[in-house]
Amino acid sequence: MPITSEMQRILALARRASASDIHIVAGLPPLFRINGEIVLADAPPLSREDSKRMCYSLLQDEQIRVFEQEWMLCCSVFHESLGRFRVSIYYQAGNPEMALRPVMDEIKARSELRLPVQIEDLTRIASGLLLITGPTGSGKTTTLNYMIDLINSERRCKIITIEDPVEYVHAQKKAIIIQQELHTDVRTFAKALIHVLRQDPDVICVGEMRDLDTTATALTAAETGHLVIATCHTPNTFQTIERIVSIFPDAQQPQIVAQLANSLKAVLAQRLIPSADRKKRVLATELLLVDAPAQRHIREHEFHHLVSVIQTGRRRGMHTMDDSLFDMYEAGEITYESAINNASHPTHMKDRILKKDGSGES
Repeated sequence: MPITSEMQRILALARRASASDIHIVAGLPPLFRINGEIVLADAPPLSREDSKRMCYSLLQDEQIRVFEQEWMLCCSVFHESLGRFRVSIYYQAGNPEMALRPVMDEIKARSELRLPVQIEDLTRIASGLLLITGPTGSGKTTTLNYMIDLINSERRCKIITIEDPVEYVHAQKKAIIIQQELHTDVRTFAKALIHVLRQDPDVICVGEMRDLDTTATALTAAETGHLVIATCHTPNTFQTIERIVSIFPDAQQPQIVAQLANSLKAVLAQRLIPSADRKKRVLATELLLVDAPAQRHIREHEFHHLVSVIQTGRRRGMHTMDDSLFDMYEAGEITYESAINNASHPTHMKDRILKKDGSGES
C-alpha cells in the first residue's frame, strides 16, 4: 500500500532531524524523539480521526484485521527514498495511535556502534545461545543485525530470522538469509521456530524470546547444533537468566537450568545513555562470557553470583554495566548524573567516582 503524502512528510522530517522515534497521538501534533528527548512538531494537534486515518493508511487489510482482533500490532513499512520504518499501533481511549521507528539503511562498523570487540568471536561460534538484552530502544535490533551481517560476510551457511517486524533487509553475501516477519510470514514466534528447525538452518535469530514455548524451542535448537541469537527485555545478566527460568513451571525448571548451563555462551546487556553534550546517545554495555564458573553458578541457581564471574573475567573482556558507565564518565562522554541514574548500584558508583576524582589520578 503506498504511503500517503501526509505520512511521507512526517517520515521525511523525522529522517532529516535524525529522530529515533515518531509518535502519533490524538490531541497533540506529531512528536519526535531526538537525542532521547520528546520534541513537538510545528503543526496543529491531531484529532482522533486524524490519528486513526494515519494508522490505517499504513496497514494491509489482513493487518487491520489482526489489529482490530488483538488490539495491538507491530509491522514494518518501506518507502523507496525514506527507507524502512518499524510501526507499533495500539489503542488509547478506544482510538488507534502509533509509534514509528526509522530503522537503519546500512550496517555500521562495530567501533562506530561501540560494541565490545568480543562480539566478533561470538558470531563465529558454531552452536549455542547468545542473548542480547536491554530495555526497549536500547539498540538490541541494531546489534542483532550487525551480528547477522558479520556471519553473512564470513560464512557459507543458512541464516533464518524471525522478526517482529523485519527492520533491516539483508543482501545475500556468503550466506543464504531467510527473513520472516510476524503476522506477515508466520503467525507466532513459537510455531515459526519449530518449523524453522525443519529448514536446515545453521543460524537462527529470534526477535524476542517472549514466552515459554519460544524459549524452550530456542534452548533445544541451541543444544542440537544451531547457533541461536535472541533478544530479551531484561536489564542485566543475572536478571535475564532469572527471567528465563521463572517463566517455566517449577517441575520443568531443573531441566531448563541444565539446558541454559550447557548452551548459553554469552549475554550482552545494552543501554543507550544521553551524551554529555546532549547531541546523541552512546551505548553502555554489560558482557558475560559463559565459562566453567558461570556454568556452575547457573546449575546451582546462584544467578546473582554471575556478577562476580564478570568481575573476575575482566581480562577476557567481561564487564558490568557499572564498569561501562564509569569508563564513559571518566572519558567525559556522559555526565555524572547519567552515570549515577543508570547505575545498578548508585551508591557504589558515587563512591567510585569520588575516589577516582579525589585521588588526583588521571
